[in-house]
Order: sequence, then structure tokens, then C-alpha cells
Amino acid sequence: MLTRLTKLIAKIILWFIGLSLAFVLLFKFVPPPITATMVMNGDGITKDWESLSNIDRNLVSAVIAGEDGKFCSHNGFDREAIEKAIKRNAQGGRIRGGSTISQQTAKNVFLWQGGGYVRKGFEAWFTFLIENIWGKRRIMEVYLNVAETGIGTYGAEAGAQRYFNHSAARLTKSEASRMAAALPLPQKRSVTNPTGFTRKYGNTIAARIDVVRRDALDACVYD
Repeated sequence: MLTRLTKLIAKIILWFIGLSLAFVLLFKFVPPPITATMVMNGDGITKDWESLSNIDRNLVSAVIAGEDGKFCSHNGFDREAIEKAIKRNAQGGRIRGGSTISQQTAKNVFLWQGGGYVRKGFEAWFTFLIENIWGKRRIMEVYLNVAETGIGTYGAEAGAQRYFNHSAARLTKSEASRMAAALPLPQKRSVTNPTGFTRKYGNTIAARIDVVRRDALDACVYD
């Protein structure tokens, strides 16, 4: 019985590794058609895939400034942020993971929202895969196309059309910063008329865009 159970577990693990590799390889070239977040939110789905060349660099710089300043220098995991998250988690409350853009992309494409150590484990596996198979530019491209930018709205293009009535190919620093500021809580934070924390955070991100460009913190996306 123990031998059969061991073989079954081994088969399940091998199937999981094979399937995950297959999907990661597929989505290196093909846009993910739908995600668990889109299905589970139940708010309808508005999305319009755009290549990274058709998304303004201001938005790339803004999300790096607001979400992951070490995007170009880490291997998918920000150790300092993870250590801080572990300390916070030890105090109780909602599990936090110090997520990078790479981790968020892995979660958005292959997994589901919400915490839990099991999901975090799967997230780490898929983050490792996309970092080594996709590379930084593809990770950023997918992230900016599947991230929730509003209720039932996904991706930079759909978000730009919704909030500014024009393409994501031409976003001002202010527009890009407001979208980036709302990304962590897109269903609760206003992009068009931000107030309080969202407004202040958007202004902070706008100021950081120049720092991102000056220090080449987005260089890996364009080199």
C-alpha cells in the first residue's frame, strides 16, 4: 500500500511539473486567454491585450516605482521584503508575502487570489519558472495585460480606455502613476478622482518615475 501511494504521489508531482512547464512555455509566446481571478471575481471581463511596445514606458516605470523597485535586479524574489513579511506574519493577521512583480504575475496567470502558504508555495514555483523561461520583458508585458485595473477591467489598455478614453500607448506620468497607485486595490482605489492615500501615493510614484529612468531601474525591460 505504501509503495503504491508513493508511486501515485510521484506521478502527481511529475504531471504537475510537466503541465506547469508546458503552460509556462506556451504563455511565453501566446497571451493567456483568461485567468482564475477574471473568472472568480464575477464582475464581467473587459480586456484588450497589447504588446509591450504599444504600452507607454511611463506605465512601466510607474509600476516599478510603485510595486517593485528591484524588478531588474532580483531573481523573482525580494529577500528583504520577504524577511519583513515574515516578521509581520509572525504577529498574526493576513498572510503577506512581500510580492514582487514577478510573483504577482505568476499568481495572476496561474493561480488564485488570496493568501495561504500552499498558494504561496505554488507561486514561488511559477515565479522561478517565468523568471528563467520568460525573462523580464515578457514578465512585464504579461503583468501589464492581466493585472486587474478596475472592477471587471484587466490590463493597461482596458484601464487606459476606461479611465482616460485613450490608448495605453500614450499615458502621461500623472495618468500612469494614478493607475499604478490603484493596482494593489483596483476595486477600491479611484484612478480618475483619487483622494487621500491614493492621491498622495500617486504623486509619490510620479516623482519616482524620473528616479527609475535616471537609475535605469527599468532597463531590463528595454535592453
